[in-house]
Amino acid sequence: LALLAVIIIVVALLEPLVFTAYQVTLGRIALVGIVALGLTAVILMGELDLSVASTLAVSGVIMASIPDLTLGIIAALATGLIVGVINAFFVSVVGINSFIATLGMLFALRGLAFVISDEAPVSLTNKDVGIAFGQPLIGPLTPRILIFVLVFIAIQVFVSRVKAGREFFAVGGNRQAARDAGIPVTRRIFTGFMISGFVASLAGVINTLERTTADPTAGSTVLLASFAAAIIGGNYLKGGRGSIVGTLIGAAALGILQVALTLSGVQVPVQQIFIGVILLVAVTTDPNSLRSVAGSLRTLRQGRAKSPGS
Repeated sequence: LALLAVIIIVVALLEPLVFTAYQVTLGRIALVGIVALGLTAVILMGELDLSVASTLAVSGVIMASIPDLTLGIIAALATGLIVGVINAFFVSVVGINSFIATLGMLFALRGLAFVISDEAPVSLTNKDVGIAFGQPLIGPLTPRILIFVLVFIAIQVFVSRVKAGREFFAVGGNRQAARDAGIPVTRRIFTGFMISGFVASLAGVINTLERTTADPTAGSTVLLASFAAAIIGGNYLKGGRGSIVGTLIGAAALGILQVALTLSGVQVPVQQIFIGVILLVAVTTDPNSLRSVAGSLRTLRQGRAKSPGS
């Protein structure tokens, strides 16, 4: 929250146009935020999903490759669910570290997107629907923004009000204790990865509709931004602590910053540097990280104090 306040103050002083271009700013927050919300479901359990960006890309390509738009959307969303199931299988059943499992899926899905699209953008058969989809419905609120709000409400209610969602925290906090308490850990991991995959594919559908074209390279900048939004929002990478509201705040901070940098003429690669620096600051100033560093320093000092007499 403090970081969001700092970014808002700095942007208001240096690039106030960000707060008058509502549609652009909210749209950027929504794109990063949708993927980040799905990621949070996995992070709460102490897992990672690096495949979200490629899931976004391949879902869009599959959708655009099917002439019937409705069937294309269904196929794209189903793809996200299948990816989530495969990721969860390798993590919870095979026992592969989620970083390695989803990294492999990232490359596999990116390659699949290039194969399906023949390494070229795929245009929607019905571009008029895509153009209409990008138009505001209520004031500056486009369908992308409204869907983002609905996804936020759905996941927030799930992890805070539904028993299965609340158990995500227990799985991330102490997996063995969660098993001993009778929580179906494997089932919860499947649920988390399916949420992440589905939401990433939903972002792919939205992105393809708005652009009326599916690009196999889509989502290349989404992975870093969505992870940064989740971590800046206070979600602990080792699991057991975090919130959907925190992810929303992180996404808002990054979205405002990215729009401000774009309006200032800063190129995307340089924007990535800014996001990386902010991510490092957020991680190193996190209370848990500071406590961990303090503990390591105490251990080091104690080790040095004992060494002369040993």
